[in-house]
Amino acid sequence: MSMDMVTASLRFGLVELNWTFLFQLANTLILFLILKHFLFGPITTFMKKREDDIKKQIQDAKILDEQAQALKATYEAKLASADDEGKEIVKKFTQRAENRAFEIVKTAESEVDAMKLKAHRELERERVKAVNELKGQISELTILAASKVVEKDLNEADHKELINKFISEVGETQWQN
Repeated sequence: MSMDMVTASLRFGLVELNWTFLFQLANTLILFLILKHFLFGPITTFMKKREDDIKKQIQDAKILDEQAQALKATYEAKLASADDEGKEIVKKFTQRAENRAFEIVKTAESEVDAMKLKAHRELERERVKAVNELKGQISELTILAASKVVEKDLNEADHKELINKFISEVGETQWQN
């Protein structure tokens, strides 16, 4: 057998096992080791660092989200508190307004009562004044009646008739006041 047969027996389809193939395989292995050391190592380190940075950013984002949620809850609580405070203030001022209105009504009622009392006093003064004037008129009428009696000599029956006539002219209500 010749060499052709040995090489033919080591031939596997498109790949032929010989020194060139072994050099190519050695070159590929050396190239792989060089690339692994100088390229894959830094790339792997870079990718690992990038992955760690992304994880850290995600962690920071979660922390910021939690802080934002806490702030949101705080602000919502403050807003609800402010709403309650606003309602309380409105209630307080409404109560004050009602109290003030009550005071104004009481003051007005007091003033009305004072005015009524003053009016009653004024009416009483006017009544007393009218009674005094009436008494003055009665006195005048009495003097006039007495002068008529003096002018006329009366007996007892004429005297009673004169008094009854006088009373009917003046009226019994005037004597009662």
